[in-house]
Amino acid sequence: MAISAAKSYTLAFKLCKGIAPLTQPILANHYKKFGPIVAINQSISKNSYCSNSTMKRLEGKVAIVTASTDGIGFAIAKRLAQEGANVVISSRKQNNVDRAVEELRKLQLNVVGLKCHVGDAKDRKELFEGTIRKYGKLNILVSNAATNPAVGGVLDCDEGVWDKIFDVNVKSSYLLAKEALPWLRKEKNSNIVFVSSIAGYDAFELLGAYSVSKTALIGLTKAAAKDLASEGIRVNCLAPGIIKTKFSKSLYESKTAEEVVLARIPMRRLGMPEEMAGIVAFLVSDDASYITGESIVAAGGMSARL
Repeated sequence: MAISAAKSYTLAFKLCKGIAPLTQPILANHYKKFGPIVAINQSISKNSYCSNSTMKRLEGKVAIVTASTDGIGFAIAKRLAQEGANVVISSRKQNNVDRAVEELRKLQLNVVGLKCHVGDAKDRKELFEGTIRKYGKLNILVSNAATNPAVGGVLDCDEGVWDKIFDVNVKSSYLLAKEALPWLRKEKNSNIVFVSSIAGYDAFELLGAYSVSKTALIGLTKAAAKDLASEGIRVNCLAPGIIKTKFSKSLYESKTAEEVVLARIPMRRLGMPEEMAGIVAFLVSDDASYITGESIVAAGGMSARL
């Protein structure tokens, strides 16, 4: 989502406006009472997110994580490997895959890398075939790839852009799960996790098509979970709020824009990729053995729901 810093305040304000029209008075009242809003505990140590990594809950498991060379995907891949899984790193660009694999191997983690554009049928086929050649099985699929080439209202979206968003964000997740299924069925207690967004529950005003695609993933989670429950395959979903990654950089790259965003987050800070990774590690572990068809919202209290 390439947006100039000059536009970041407007985008941040309108996104928050799309979530709750009270953003402006909240900001105004806060300024009167306390001055500028500041992030709380933004410098939390990354090590604090890995306190359970020594548990090795995923020892011997094999996991594929798409779009896992940076941001949330990279954090998920790292956490699963820390918990004992053999992890397949994947992304569209080979150099990014190589860099991520090298970084994680320096930590003595069991990872391999395969280039995969999730919208390409040949790449998807090779992703699974390469995984099976290497490890002989598959236990976990985390579908994390997403795109958002458009900023604007949902009905202002060009048809071609709409198709691209849904091809990557929804169709590829469906096809990845479909293609993983024969291998997941061969193992006990297999898992699929789709990465959606809080925008799937409460649409962001300037990310209309993206928001709809993320709502679709929540629906896919529920439908697939019901279909596969009797086979011992659990399907769950992670719905992050605003996380500090390159994907959401326009929302925090200027101090003013960040203040607008923080005004809508009760915890008064952005989420960190490592926090999302911990949730996924829980969902695919036996600690979550009675959970399927659920979407975990991790958004610092933003748009809390019943």
